[in-house]
Amino acid sequence: MFIKRDDSNNIIALSHLLEEGMVAATTQDVEDMQIFLRQFENDAQIKFQQSDLAMARVLEDVVNLLVDQGTIRFTDLPEMAQKKLLLRREMRGQHLGVDLIDDNDYLDI
Repeated sequence: MFIKRDDSNNIIALSHLLEEGMVAATTQDVEDMQIFLRQFENDAQIKFQQSDLAMARVLEDVVNLLVDQGTIRFTDLPEMAQKKLLLRREMRGQHLGVDLIDDNDYLDI
């Protein structure tokens, strides 16, 4: 494994191949390598959580559409689902103008 460090001695690249500016990693580099790799896990985790939020909005919109079209009745949904949907509708109504998730956010996924 090869690493490349910046002027502050932080790892900025890892590679299985030796590339310009890289040196062979040693056992002393393991902790820094783990820190470097963890930041990508955190980035992926954040993106996944953002995707979950967008999917929740998509599902909420689908349920509303099905109810509006008469395909299902709101009361056909489990009681917990009804409560959560009503709570979200109420929260969105109370916070008009504060658009935490844009209506079109899930179109970019």
